[in-house]
Amino acid sequence: MSCGGMLSVAKVQRRNAWRYYVRGVAFGDGRRPVGQSLKEAQEMAGLPPGRWLGRGLAALGLTEGTEVSERQMELLFGQGRHPDADRIERDLLDDGADPATARLATVLGQPIEEIEARGQTPLLALDFTFRPQASLIVLWALGDKKTRRIIERAHERAIAKALRWLEDEVAETRWSSGRGRAKTPALVVAAFRHFDNRDGFPLLHDHCLVANRVQRVDDTGEPVWGALDTVRLYQHVVATGTLYTLAMTTEVCEELGLATVPREVTPGLRPVMEVAGVDSELIDWSSTRRQRIEDVLEGLTYKYAQEHGRLPGERARHGLGWQAAQDTRPEKKTPRPLKQLLAWWRASALLKFGKQMVDGLVQRCRAAGAAIRARVDPHVDAVIAAVDVAAVVSTVRGKFARRHVLAEARRHLLETLRGQEFTCGLDDYIADRALSAHSRQSTVPKPGRRIPDADQLFYTADFDEPDRWWIAGTDGKPPRESSRYERARVASLAVQNAIRAARTPPAATQDDAPAATASAAAHTEDHHDQASDPPHAVDHPGRDAVLTSTQRAAAVQAHQQAAMPEEYLEGRTTDPATWLRTPENLERLAAFTRTANARRRAFEGRPKPEQPADVVKPADQQPHTNRPDHGRGAGRDR
Repeated sequence: MSCGGMLSVAKVQRRNAWRYYVRGVAFGDGRRPVGQSLKEAQEMAGLPPGRWLGRGLAALGLTEGTEVSERQMELLFGQGRHPDADRIERDLLDDGADPATARLATVLGQPIEEIEARGQTPLLALDFTFRPQASLIVLWALGDKKTRRIIERAHERAIAKALRWLEDEVAETRWSSGRGRAKTPALVVAAFRHFDNRDGFPLLHDHCLVANRVQRVDDTGEPVWGALDTVRLYQHVVATGTLYTLAMTTEVCEELGLATVPREVTPGLRPVMEVAGVDSELIDWSSTRRQRIEDVLEGLTYKYAQEHGRLPGERARHGLGWQAAQDTRPEKKTPRPLKQLLAWWRASALLKFGKQMVDGLVQRCRAAGAAIRARVDPHVDAVIAAVDVAAVVSTVRGKFARRHVLAEARRHLLETLRGQEFTCGLDDYIADRALSAHSRQSTVPKPGRRIPDADQLFYTADFDEPDRWWIAGTDGKPPRESSRYERARVASLAVQNAIRAARTPPAATQDDAPAATASAAAHTEDHHDQASDPPHAVDHPGRDAVLTSTQRAAAVQAHQQAAMPEEYLEGRTTDPATWLRTPENLERLAAFTRTANARRRAFEGRPKPEQPADVVKPADQQPHTNRPDHGRGAGRDR
């Protein structure tokens, strides 16, 4: 499974995976009684039926929005055949066709039996699961009917927008081992609405099963069915998820007069933009699995550190988080109708928080939203946005493609506008500007090879990555190293400040002249000579002198405090000397101590020659002391 914001993706494969979707996902993620039809079970449980989506339905003779039947799911997602294969096969048999020919006529693309004969596991679909942020889910669960209706409508429209974007910009089919490729702007999707998680608490989300079958026109002009290029879909998951979140959040905030604020879920990682006014206690109440996952994750992290001799990096943390989520996954539940769930959620919240907090939720959110909207500029500075996007992406990734820049542009709009609407296409404009003004293409086409598509090109940028710093641990936890995202924010905000200073330059002193020159260079849109100083260099106070590790840590802290907005620093403590107590440096200091002790014991075990009292010992026999400069501090890697 991979994740992109409020979107996760899983495979639907031939063997038993498709049965899980027919029996469970189509039934509210519950356990359907044996022998009961899907339609009957859905009606008894008060669950909405699945519905067909996507432009590819026209080629199958289906209509968007119509109900998905159990047999259609089995045929398409279990056998790779037309959803109405039974009717088509029966008509062909009535016309005199032999059974084998009639069945083959209903197969979409290569028969899965042929794929299995090669020892491969056929991929029938990808499950794109869309869900709103936790604060929007709380508002949906505890708000009034109007609020709930607005959130559901925004959720549906955002999903439709994300699927249309996949069809227009991403979806391709490939054949002949990738030598043949074609755009396929028509997907076939079966969507299923769920209301709660496995604990029965609110979790509005939709499973969208994207069939791994699309139609193209062959060399003879005839339509043929083939497989999607699923690698491309996976590559664009994050950009798709950010589009859904941006569209969903913006529509809800505009309709209800709300605004968003950043909420840090995991220290050092990107905060989630939640609706202002939704109490953290309510979010924790609805996120019943979070504490269980965190408890298991702590144990997995300890085991990882024991095995590898270091704490997990960002990629490893994501993998451990997924493992913790799987290990704590509850058994399937008995689905209940939404009306019953809403009553139970309200009773649970009233019992835990009281009537004033629950009934005043929407009002508090509107008041907080009005205050934020009054002070946040509804316009976007494209120059600043392009710099921010390029600096963050290049610091986090090093090399990047347009899809990474586009995803960051969408995050920038959500973080900057706080839920206010924007001009259609602004995300693409910012991404293109970031690439053209602040990036260099690193992909070199090879002679005799197919020229890469525009969205397969990779780029680099010239933003200097800030030095690492360490953040003091709390509650007995060890210090942690600053994450790439935190360093990316410093890199971006420092250059933004330089641009703003260049627009309204103060009376420059002689010492300020180099900084003013760099600021002006950062503002220009022309490409710069790479042999000269990089125009987007990020510097720290006091860098002109040679600093000790502790001094560099102090400089980084001062720079961080100046550059980072208050919401990114809240609840954190940075300590210039914390680097000395990091696990890595504690181990190094312990190694120095062991070496010194071994030398001392070896020296003490040798017979001592008589020496005049005034002879001074050689320098290498002087007592060894650990100095703060030993080890690596908050500065760069050795």
